[in-house]
Amino acid sequence: MESAAAGKDRQGANRTPAQSLPLSAVDPQEGSRITSGIGELDRVLGGGVMKRSAVLVGGEPGIGKSTLLLQAAAAARTKGRILYVSGEESAGQVRLRADRLGIKNNLERIEILCTGNLEEIETNLNATKPSLVIIDSAQTLFSANSTPGSVNQMKFCAFELISWVKERDAALFLTAHVTKEGLIAGPKMLEHMVDTVLYFEQSDNLPGSPATGGGTVDCRFLRAVKNRFGSVDEIGIFTMSEQGLAPIDDTGRLFLVRREGDPPAGVATAAVLEGTRGILVEIQALTIPAKGSVSRVFSDKIDSGRVSRISATLEKHLGLRLSDQDLYVNVAGGIRIAEVGVELALACALYSARSGLVLPANLAIAGELSLTGEVRPVRRLEGRVKTAANLGFDSFLGPEHEAKPALGSALRPCGNIKAAIKSLFGNAAGAATG
Repeated sequence: MESAAAGKDRQGANRTPAQSLPLSAVDPQEGSRITSGIGELDRVLGGGVMKRSAVLVGGEPGIGKSTLLLQAAAAARTKGRILYVSGEESAGQVRLRADRLGIKNNLERIEILCTGNLEEIETNLNATKPSLVIIDSAQTLFSANSTPGSVNQMKFCAFELISWVKERDAALFLTAHVTKEGLIAGPKMLEHMVDTVLYFEQSDNLPGSPATGGGTVDCRFLRAVKNRFGSVDEIGIFTMSEQGLAPIDDTGRLFLVRREGDPPAGVATAAVLEGTRGILVEIQALTIPAKGSVSRVFSDKIDSGRVSRISATLEKHLGLRLSDQDLYVNVAGGIRIAEVGVELALACALYSARSGLVLPANLAIAGELSLTGEVRPVRRLEGRVKTAANLGFDSFLGPEHEAKPALGSALRPCGNIKAAIKSLFGNAAGAATG
């Protein structure tokens, strides 16, 4: 009871009552953004860090959340000071990481505070008045004005910090660990309190290019699942090395498997969109006789419901029996694909896997597949065709509704799945289906 009363007094005593004012009197600069200095982070945030906003960054321990925010603290283009609050590491450990990452510039403007005590953090905030606040992590916050170890404690501490930046020309980053299910640990209400929620994901090791010395590349993806000031379709792509996270602006062949000769059956190249960026990914499919009376779908990078729908469409309109097969679907590189334009490529990969017919190596595919078997238009097809052509793909299978002179002879238009399969395999398609 005493802590609750203290919390009420504390919230009311230190704040000026909110007052309304005409919209015409509002300074538009209050809604401007702070450039983080990291292009991929700005892309996911919608163009930079919005002032008076709160961003929650979730991810598994060790995936690079602290590294990303420390790099952003050093590179952020703001004249104000930056407060980095670490509740998990000492000041010496944070400095060692900065040295390991090669961060030398702007260290004098970064204030380091190692505590999880909310009252100490607020005292420091009022003294330094930073323009960017980084809390690492939300799970380490505690306050004397809330019950220790409770869900309400994290909510109370987060609310106080969010309120502080909302009332000033500052922005807040909160990091948080995730559970085994991949969700941010702690109260779900925390995600509703902030303006933006980002998730850090780790991919499979990708083959490196000659420019990176070959070998494999440790790739990380940054996605927005909530963004009040931008799109949630954008994705940030980084590589992790001893020097920290390096943004990848040009994905190129990052998600394509390098092999000599024709690809095996069950492999198709899809031209998909991740926000405003077009990328090519390799879709891999495998079909084997079901071990039980009910077929199963194993797919974690493409929604299993979408795989089931595409397989049902193939069985209905092509007579390709898949209901007695277990279906395995994978995306090379471990990137999750939710964009609707992957459906035609997925259908071609499943058909190739079941029939044993190999798709052309220089073919890229994009299109939405309806339940009636129609190939429907997709966004920015011209950009997808151009991306594929720049990477050496001289043939493109897509919807006929989008056939334009600007696309040239590269596009092989198809109105439905039957026309698509016949265009790819000719008479061999009928024999395989039969």
